[in-house]
Amino acid sequence: MKPTARNPAAADLSCEVCGLMPEPTKARLTLANVAVMLPIELLVHALVVGTHLPYLAKVLVLTLTATVLVIWVAEPSAARMLRGWLHAPALRHHRKLGSAPALWRARTVLQDHPGSLQKITRALARLDTNILSIHVHPVAGGVLDEFVLSAPGNLCERHLLEALHDGGGSSSRVWPTTALAMADGQTKALSLAARIADAPDELPLAVAELLRARILTPAEATLEADDAGTRLKIPTAWHGPITFARPGEPFTPAESARAHRLAELAEILAHRPAPAPRM
Repeated sequence: MKPTARNPAAADLSCEVCGLMPEPTKARLTLANVAVMLPIELLVHALVVGTHLPYLAKVLVLTLTATVLVIWVAEPSAARMLRGWLHAPALRHHRKLGSAPALWRARTVLQDHPGSLQKITRALARLDTNILSIHVHPVAGGVLDEFVLSAPGNLCERHLLEALHDGGGSSSRVWPTTALAMADGQTKALSLAARIADAPDELPLAVAELLRARILTPAEATLEADDAGTRLKIPTAWHGPITFARPGEPFTPAESARAHRLAELAEILAHRPAPAPRM
């Protein structure tokens, strides 16, 4: 038996857990019920009024018949036949949300030769994805390209990974992000440097914020782990080594360099002699 196609409204709006549709607005539900019930009411009245039953019996038959037809025929028919119209406002809102752009961070490793970046940008453009920023980090075996992408809201992680793969990328990763990702690493590092200049003890928290990473305790840092580049140790003479972890997102050489420079700044400021009081 050939399965019947699902109604688009039901497919878009049905709850994934319970399978129910959202409640339509009262005004639309009333109009839909009137449109379906009015012909039934007129037909029942035409049939009953023409009979030779007593007036009270006619009223009783009309009431019972109309009630049963409304409950068992009219309302289900209205919900089924006019489903698209009943749920039109919710469908418009759902589709508007689905087409709204979403922000993603993406990383992929490319071969370091001419045309590789152009190929991957074309693959992303086929998904109507807009590249908002790009940073290139030299790594072993090529270059690591890091993107901030604005993509249609109906795209998922799998679509972006497939586009990166089709564009020649390898070891690709994507993460949902926010507009804060648009603040480039250099600007953020300078802002945190000003924070450290005022309070060098803020170094661990500042680096954790810069890298979007977690500070490991000394006990956690001593545990051996195959981190695949997701751990970063910052040595400091005055604070001891500080280890940061970011599971699933390896640190880039540029991020490591910025973190080490912040540590050097904090060390210089912490050991700077206090200015002599003016006489």
